[in-house]
Amino acid sequence: MIQKRIAQWALMAVAVPLAAAGARRLSHSLEARRGPTGVSRLLAKGADMLRPQKTKRRRFW
Repeated sequence: MIQKRIAQWALMAVAVPLAAAGARRLSHSLEARRGPTGVSRLLAKGADMLRPQKTKRRRFW
């Protein structure tokens, strides 16, 4: 039971960020070759949904 949870955690901690990075890299390489297309935009949106880029920190003063 606990081994299954550890395996699920490992999948989420390793595989999902790798998939997002791969989609983002593929999107950038497609845009470099052919310009912005629907496929490259879809890959970038998917990567942002899986792992969004860090936003700028807001200062309160």
